Amino acid sequence: MSDSELRHRLAAILAADVAGYSRLMARDEHATLTALDAGRGVFRSCIESNQGRVIDMAGDSVLAVFEIASGAVSAALEIQNALAASQAATPEAQRMRFRIGVHLGDVIEKADGTVYGDGVNIAARLEGLAEPGGITVSGMVHEAVRSRVAARFADLGEQTVKNIAAPVRVFRIALGAAAAQGAPEALAPSAPAGLPLPDKPSIAVLPFTNMSGDAQHEYFADGIVEDIITELSRYSELFVIARNSTFTYKGRAVKVQDVGRELGVHYVVEGSVRRAGNRVRLTVQLVDSASGNHIWAERYDRDFVDLFDLQDELTQAIVATLPGRLGRAEAERLRRKPPSDMAAFDYLLAGKIHHHRGTAEDNVEALRLLDKAIELDPHFAQAYAWKGCTLAQAAERGFHSPPEEFEMQAVEAINKAVALDDNDVECHRLLGEVCIETRQLDQAVVHNERALAMNPNDPRLVAQKGELLTWLGQPIEGAEWLRKAVRLDPHAAHTRAHLLGRALFGARQYAEALDAFRQIRSPRVGHLALMAACAAQLGRDAEARERAAAALALKPDFGIESFVQGLYYREASDRGHLEDALRKAGLPK
Repeated sequence: MSDSELRHRLAAILAADVAGYSRLMARDEHATLTALDAGRGVFRSCIESNQGRVIDMAGDSVLAVFEIASGAVSAALEIQNALAASQAATPEAQRMRFRIGVHLGDVIEKADGTVYGDGVNIAARLEGLAEPGGITVSGMVHEAVRSRVAARFADLGEQTVKNIAAPVRVFRIALGAAAAQGAPEALAPSAPAGLPLPDKPSIAVLPFTNMSGDAQHEYFADGIVEDIITELSRYSELFVIARNSTFTYKGRAVKVQDVGRELGVHYVVEGSVRRAGNRVRLTVQLVDSASGNHIWAERYDRDFVDLFDLQDELTQAIVATLPGRLGRAEAERLRRKPPSDMAAFDYLLAGKIHHHRGTAEDNVEALRLLDKAIELDPHFAQAYAWKGCTLAQAAERGFHSPPEEFEMQAVEAINKAVALDDNDVECHRLLGEVCIETRQLDQAVVHNERALAMNPNDPRLVAQKGELLTWLGQPIEGAEWLRKAVRLDPHAAHTRAHLLGRALFGARQYAEALDAFRQIRSPRVGHLALMAACAAQLGRDAEARERAAAALALKPDFGIESFVQGLYYREASDRGHLEDALRKAGLPK
């Protein structure tokens, strides 16, 4: 057989056999064969419904392969539960119990679909370690599924198994009564109330599992997911949940049904990324959040330099499964410019992760990584855009001095980004922020509208539009856009509560504004002052005085005039409205 007829790949392998098969055959051959045929039917049904493929059912054994580990484990759980339920009335001595082992490893696949190699051998050894009616999995499987499958795992430690050189880390999955004794690993203690489903296809992309075996590649898996979210968000026909909300599930064992209910989405995307040298293997599946059924699954093996084509291919494939999908012509129009050097993109991903952490140390590291990206590719617009964002973060949070110098550098970097790629969403979003801060509101609107046309589901852009409308004297419309931003990114509602509160105050909806401001976890001076203003307008004088005192405790030299002048209202009537309310609250002029 030629090498071209052999395929080396990563797969999840399920191996099973009947415990005490010879004893059962000796006792009642006909009944055992009947039970075996019924058991095979259960295996085939559960394997196929979880996107697996049966390789062999010789004798009393079963061998199957899956594209992802969660599919194999889900199938194993369904199989054992179904078999246990079907034999509940069967006398103990006559029950047919299967042992199941699951491993994630490399296999050699022949043209006819059969598989060989250590991956298969280890799965068979794991099956031998399982109890009758039980499931054991390798450490690789446990790492891949512990945040994907609601199950309890018992660590059996490293086991030496026949014909395998290195010890294998083994975990047992609790079933039946044992599984009910405690909550699954890392499950959230309670499920929040569900959100209503939007009137168009909605989707949440969960953090992918890093299968690279190296913690330093965690940022790569996260960066891939962030990019997929961004690409999907370009389609106005879709309702896409933002990164901030989906990444709250990172490292947690959750059911897609719970995710769908908590985020209010029709579909959930989950998957894994494995990187080895210049090769990337990405496995992804689309799941119906109501039923938990798999709609589509695919695996991609690519050279790292092909990553942008991979992302476009993946995004289009997901969108193609949903109603109201965009045509290829629009998808092609929205395609981003790839950088000329993929190493630069790698540095960008790492820089963005450090930027999101938001500490002074991470800010320094993000700037270092972004500068490396620019050094490798001086025409990489997104690297300049994110450098501008990181510089602005440093100035705003006082990480470095003087802040004015960092603001100037931020503007310079963002202008450079726009000059390099006028079709980049991040460039226009960030330039819009700068225009607000420099009171160029009309120009900020231009950049915001340009960015929204390219990425209508980005909650940052939606919130930016709401903020702009508030500054421009249209707070009612602004509040609607800000509510939409909260809906797109529900887990980050507290980070935009001040924007919504300000819009509602401008709309004279003072009680609703107070409710919004109360969602802020660490209110600053301006937030407390606006809460005092709302309470004063409602005639709640005691609360107004309390909020005003809290503001003055944080900033004893607070003054109404200087505070209002620092805001970006275009209309004098809006400034006057706020000044009157602050005076009514008892704050000094």
